Amino acid sequence: MLVVDDDERVRTLVTWQLEADGFAVVAASDGAAALDRIAADRPDLVVLDLSLPGVGGLDVLRRVRGAESARGGAALPVIVLSGRSGETDRIVGLDLGADDYLVKPFSPGELAARVRSVLRRSVPARLDDAAGPASGLRVDEPTREVTVDGVPVELTAREFDLLAFLARHPRQVFSRAQLLEQVWEAAPDWRSEATVTEHVHRLRHKLPGGDRILRTVRGVGYRLESG
Repeated sequence: MLVVDDDERVRTLVTWQLEADGFAVVAASDGAAALDRIAADRPDLVVLDLSLPGVGGLDVLRRVRGAESARGGAALPVIVLSGRSGETDRIVGLDLGADDYLVKPFSPGELAARVRSVLRRSVPARLDDAAGPASGLRVDEPTREVTVDGVPVELTAREFDLLAFLARHPRQVFSRAQLLEQVWEAAPDWRSEATVTEHVHRLRHKLPGGDRILRTVRGVGYRLESG
């Protein structure tokens, strides 16, 4: 995930919040550096300030969308983060293809919620071999079907939700508290983290090779293997 802002304090605040939510974050302080980052290693999402030195935020967005149109690639999710509250800037940003628009000053928690929402909307309809060829895992979200090496696996609704979330973020480690928030949309203070442990245990038993697919990172949480 790429955070682009010329204010170091904002970059730090946004990075801390998103990393606390389990995302890997890199940062850029200007538009040219952002375009270089995007070209070199396409991020999952960009949080983009409009008021950037040199190449402005709207120009960055315009160039990204233009390049995608030229090559026919999938749209890179972009959330515009700006001190400009005028309707004109918001309309221009959305017309250029921004997925969301948040005005400064902002709540880091709200930004993280919007990031999760945009990512959910931008996930491909099907996650073929989401955990890598070695696992043979396929998660089909529209039909809520799961197969491993072509063999159907019957899951409960919540087991499917947990597996689908982890499949969207292969090899990314999530704590039980993060999974409660992301999958159950609940806080650990009113739902036990043991709920997550139990669902991971059930998934491992139901998925062929489940111990190989779902790994425990001692002292941290769980991840879905990528191969």
